[in-house]
Amino acid sequence: MAARGIQRELIVAPDLPEGTQVVNDRCLIRTRDGHRLVIVAGIVFWQYAVGDRMAEAYAMVSLVDLGWAHQNDVARAFGCSPRTLRRHQHRFEDGGLAALGHGSGYPKGRRRLTESRRKLVQRLKAEGHSNRRIAQRIGVSETAIRKLLRRMGWKEKKPEQALLPLADVPAMKPELPSATGSPSPSGDANSNLSALHSTSGEPLPVTMDTDPANRVFDRLMACLGLLDDAAPLFRSGTRVPGAGVLLALPGLVDTGVFDCARDVYGGIGPAFYGLRTTILALLFMALLRLKRPESLKEHPPEDLGRILGLDRAPEVKTVRRKLSRLAALRRASEFGRALAERRVALRGAAMGLLYVDGHVRVYHGRHKLPKTHVARMRLSLPATSDYWVNDAAGDPLFVVTAEANAGLVKMLPVVLGEVRALVGDRRVTVVFDRGGYSPKLFRKLIGEGFDILTYRKGRFRRVPKARFREHRSVIDGREVTYTLADQEVLLLERKLRLRQVTRLSEDGHQTPILTSRRELSAVEVAYRMFERWRQENFFKYLRQEYALDALVDYNVEPDNPAREVPNPARAAIDAKLKEARAELAKLQKEYGGKAFANPEKARRTMRGFKIAHGKLGQAVRAAMKRIAQLETRRATVPKRVPVRAVVEGDVVKLAPERKHLTNLLKMVAYQAESALTRRVAPHYRRTGDEGRTLIQSALASAADLEVTDQELRVRLVPLSSAHRTRAIAAVCVELNETRTVFPGSQLFLKYSFRDSG
Repeated sequence: MAARGIQRELIVAPDLPEGTQVVNDRCLIRTRDGHRLVIVAGIVFWQYAVGDRMAEAYAMVSLVDLGWAHQNDVARAFGCSPRTLRRHQHRFEDGGLAALGHGSGYPKGRRRLTESRRKLVQRLKAEGHSNRRIAQRIGVSETAIRKLLRRMGWKEKKPEQALLPLADVPAMKPELPSATGSPSPSGDANSNLSALHSTSGEPLPVTMDTDPANRVFDRLMACLGLLDDAAPLFRSGTRVPGAGVLLALPGLVDTGVFDCARDVYGGIGPAFYGLRTTILALLFMALLRLKRPESLKEHPPEDLGRILGLDRAPEVKTVRRKLSRLAALRRASEFGRALAERRVALRGAAMGLLYVDGHVRVYHGRHKLPKTHVARMRLSLPATSDYWVNDAAGDPLFVVTAEANAGLVKMLPVVLGEVRALVGDRRVTVVFDRGGYSPKLFRKLIGEGFDILTYRKGRFRRVPKARFREHRSVIDGREVTYTLADQEVLLLERKLRLRQVTRLSEDGHQTPILTSRRELSAVEVAYRMFERWRQENFFKYLRQEYALDALVDYNVEPDNPAREVPNPARAAIDAKLKEARAELAKLQKEYGGKAFANPEKARRTMRGFKIAHGKLGQAVRAAMKRIAQLETRRATVPKRVPVRAVVEGDVVKLAPERKHLTNLLKMVAYQAESALTRRVAPHYRRTGDEGRTLIQSALASAADLEVTDQELRVRLVPLSSAHRTRAIAAVCVELNETRTVFPGSQLFLKYSFRDSG
């Protein structure tokens, strides 16, 4: 590539004749006197008049087809788009050279639709006729009708299909098979709407299909509006790809995600892929590391369908359509709150200490979004900030999207308001980093019943080394050793008294930690503060394994144009002021150096020194004057201005609903993975280093499925080594004791390993 770049620079040297255009390192275009030459390796291959579009198109197609140039280089050199060049290629393949003579504009000889015909098309479309039927009636192509409707701005209205009243449904009393294929105790064809319930009280859908690989009747019922969600109908099989993900079902059920989704969303209309199936499919996708809906293209839908109890899993367009329908309800925040309430009820002991931190999702699209500092990249980039709350074990509790990248100081009261609604009146210790440092905020939070634990920010008086002592303790099964100094400090003009625990590192660096918890030992204060890195590791893990930063959609919605943002004009003045101060410091340093080295025999007085260094003195005074002018100018510029004053066009933000919903589902998947990791810890010595890797490999493994009247038996394929297999086998024994039922069915899950033979 370097040699090619050098060769290209040689070709475009200044001695090339005027009118020469370089295609690449061996192809040139030379235009002169109304004619154009296409030269390849010094040989003229095509010559044509400048206005001959057919000859020019043929030259472009030939350069690409013969392999002499890439289509992007050819399109750039001839002043067209790659899409135009591809269109020329398709025409040449279909009709030869004559097809390249296609002129611009509407094709000659093809009649246009008159105004009366346009009104007829609009009327027929409003009556519900298809494009093909309209085209046949008018006598034009279906493509012409479709393009006309697009130009007219026609939008297809898709009325929601409502359930038919039971009184309007003809009575049908066949024997209905259950989810396992056995006859159902109910004889009502609409028992999927009301009759059966699971052990958790969830209504159970009933299928009339008998072949798990062909759900044609259920799909028909969904089209008729008689089915809210397809019933899981499994078939036995060996080595079903990805069936190991069923290990996560007990953990998923414990999170209450299916109950919360049903309570919050209710349903997403009559559909084969209903709410429960959609939620379960998205959770399985996350656990199987299908990080985006587009990843479904790389996997046979039949394989994932067998794990869901369907003939095939929903594909990309279906998943996106379901997400859009859920996002249109705008209940993601309510859904997240319901999940958090279940989490608090399940793991209330872990809520006494919570970690709060922001995560910045960088945006690389064409829309103008507010910039924020991305710490991991050390840059300010367009981005959206999410604030996560994690429990003492590092597992996520809920997430809040900040308005316009608000900082932690501004978002902490909002986040802790949600925490207070979840945990009630109990006292909670909140751990956060320096981004939330504000003594005024500390005083407010302590008054509201929260304890704080954070790093001290800014300058502070160093603690004498004589006050440090070595502290040892065992916390959470880990032995920790810190060199600490414990003292009281006064902040906010001596109005706020806090405890400061300072850690001394081996290199002499001191790290001060502030807290309002005085009953904790100094070593535990330091340990809990440094455990904040669990949350950083959580962000890193979700970025890599769950594609936390990936955009789910590219939709935007209007933002508040009156929202205030930092004034870019003031920022520009600040940059100039910083540069001017640096220049003044440089000049003053030079002036002081000359004063220090001044020979007193030659210049005994200061007046003589100033005369000798008059030019340097003038430069110092000019720099000081420039700084004074910039400070005066900055004083007249407001610090913040409405965003409409600095953004051209509409003020928009990324639509948050779908992203919030997918973040919640990835959070639930992570919680289920964490539950499995905790279960495997007593049986696997290297859980701290390899626990999640082991769980990930188990979830992605194949398994045999066997269906009985009451059980769905999952026999996992042995893992890569015997000790890993034994660890997961021990987990299977514990999972069997939970007696978990597959959502939407009455089948108990039973796990084991198949024989290695």
